[in-house]
Amino acid sequence: MEKNGNNRKLRVCVATCNRADYSKLAPIMFGIKAEPQFFELDVVVLGSHLIDDYGNTYRMIEQDDFDIHTRLHTIVRGEDEAAMVESVGLALVKLPDVLNRLKPDIMIVHGDRFDALALATSAALMNIRILHIEGGEVSGTIDDSIRHAITKLAHYHVCCTRSAEQHLIAMCEDHDRILLAGCPSYDKLLSAKNKDYMSVIRMWLDVKPRDYIVALQHPVTTDIKHSIKMFELTLDALISFNKRTLVLFPNVDAGSKEMVRVMRKKGIEHHPNFRAVKHVPFDQFIQLVAHAGCMIGNSSCGVREVGAFGTPVINLGTRQTGRETGENVLHVRDADTQDKILHALQLQFGKQYPCSKIYGDGNAVPRILKFLKSIDLKEPLQKKFCFPPVKDNISQDIDHILETQSALAVDLGGTNLRVAIVSMKGEIVKKYTQLNPKTYEDRLGLILKMCVEAASEAVNLNCRILGVGISTGGRVNPREGIVLHSTKLIQEWSSVDLRTPISDALHLPVWVDNDGNCAALAERKFGHGKGIENFVTLITGTGIGGGIIHQHELIHGSSFCAAELGHIVVSLDGPECLCGSQGCIEAYASGIALQREAKKLHDEDLLLVEGMSMKNEEVVSAAHLIQAAKLGNAKAESILRTAGTALGLGVVNILHTMNPSLVILSGVLASHYVNAVKDVIHRQALSSVKTVDVVVSNLADPALLGAASLVLDYTTRRIY
Repeated sequence: MEKNGNNRKLRVCVATCNRADYSKLAPIMFGIKAEPQFFELDVVVLGSHLIDDYGNTYRMIEQDDFDIHTRLHTIVRGEDEAAMVESVGLALVKLPDVLNRLKPDIMIVHGDRFDALALATSAALMNIRILHIEGGEVSGTIDDSIRHAITKLAHYHVCCTRSAEQHLIAMCEDHDRILLAGCPSYDKLLSAKNKDYMSVIRMWLDVKPRDYIVALQHPVTTDIKHSIKMFELTLDALISFNKRTLVLFPNVDAGSKEMVRVMRKKGIEHHPNFRAVKHVPFDQFIQLVAHAGCMIGNSSCGVREVGAFGTPVINLGTRQTGRETGENVLHVRDADTQDKILHALQLQFGKQYPCSKIYGDGNAVPRILKFLKSIDLKEPLQKKFCFPPVKDNISQDIDHILETQSALAVDLGGTNLRVAIVSMKGEIVKKYTQLNPKTYEDRLGLILKMCVEAASEAVNLNCRILGVGISTGGRVNPREGIVLHSTKLIQEWSSVDLRTPISDALHLPVWVDNDGNCAALAERKFGHGKGIENFVTLITGTGIGGGIIHQHELIHGSSFCAAELGHIVVSLDGPECLCGSQGCIEAYASGIALQREAKKLHDEDLLLVEGMSMKNEEVVSAAHLIQAAKLGNAKAESILRTAGTALGLGVVNILHTMNPSLVILSGVLASHYVNAVKDVIHRQALSSVKTVDVVVSNLADPALLGAASLVLDYTTRRIY
């Protein structure tokens, strides 16, 4: 702190208004309290914390052993629009005296509630620096406007997502005063799921995990009448769905009183399938939503925090419109019939989705504390706005070094298992290689170990991991992340769910696809296929595989068996293939096929020519056959010529079927086959396709880059 000119402790006032904002502020408060050499903490409690009908939630602050400096009764009852305005006014009347007594250096304000607007207005007018948590996000209701109003009053900003950061920049906020930290609540969420949860579930509902619903629905203040009707339909749907349900009372917004009347009219508080509660302690609430069969409602918790567990969520109406969400969220924007909501429950209940880190990676609080320490109290208080044109560079984090958005890429080869950290630009930042174990248990254990180590190392390398992409041989269901059937090169690798264990271990979304498809994706993003609408990639390695891009999209086929290009039959009586058929391209042109032919020549003492030598223990390989051909071995030349012709005939079949504008040969054998393939196309193809370009890939590691593309393409092109 001294380097920034502060020669005393920073006096921080944290003001909390309700149970929701406390869940975000509490981790920061614990962090501040743990560093008394740097900070003095004052806690101000106001809003619905102090109302019995909303659970007297100030008690949980006391239970967390925080000294509450001031309690301000600021809520005017009535739960309508006028009461909200009067509550803001009452807070504005009471806050100046408190702030005059505390004289904080900085006030931390969270979110988008009307209470928070009163806090920010008071602090701004009294020349107190404001740190705003969760600015830049987009949602529905009046909260959107309040959030952006607080942004304009605040001096410093802590945002949770890259999109929110970009919104703040677009709103002309100073780049150097924006911290992309993630959501503070995720610091607790990501370590909470595996704690004792059975006792919590028994305490509140006494049912099995995944066999209950959590419902939390608030009024939409810009359309109160419709939101009350929607709540009525939700309760009707839940009654029909006939599952145990924990219903939390709505917040203090205008319309909540009418929603409570609806609950009582339908007898929810006495219904055997329901338990209606005003408040659940946050630690217990985490366990309840983490192990629920579904969460339903319109709370921001559903679209933000619950994604950390992959719990299915049904988001009703417009209250969270514009929020970034994981794939666990099903939106029912027009929740105007009971049947729509009931159908959504039937679709979502009991599913399990990949864990999402859209809103945080579990390291928000250390970043925020470091940010607080960097604030120089001698700097002018007056805000500066960065008006357009916006700078090319986006805001920096606290170290003034932009974390590189990256993917963890996994390549499961027949011999090696590789994991790499790959940047958005396709740079392999770091790569890890181990021999691929022979058994399922050892292989999965090694994948998890290598991924965890790489994810940990990514922090030191200043890389922010967006997800995990896996490239593997065999037939893959990419929708479920399951290897259906493997190639014979990878044993014990069928009906394997890769997504779930890796997502659970890393709290990251996981994508899985066939290695040939991944090679095509790598070319589309980083290679010759960039910007090409229709092209085909052929991998020429140990086996022969490939991928098809049609109208810029990858083709999977109805049973995920498209682009098995190595098994195009080019001869009815050709050599036997590993797939059990005869005359496949792979039986002629793969590394295994060339190795087989090389061994035959070696056994007949026809492989080695002048300029070649082999040690006694050296294994004969395809490389020896290629070397012999280059040194003039006629039989080796003939074998390679036949292999190239077989591959060329397969490409001609592809041209006549798919009519791509580009064929990319990838893999270690590509350069040896390219001329032969072009020659066969010239001789055998229809004139309308003879002009196709055939090129050799210039990508050094298409398997890893393709696995990374699964992550980088998905996370950067998603539209909300």
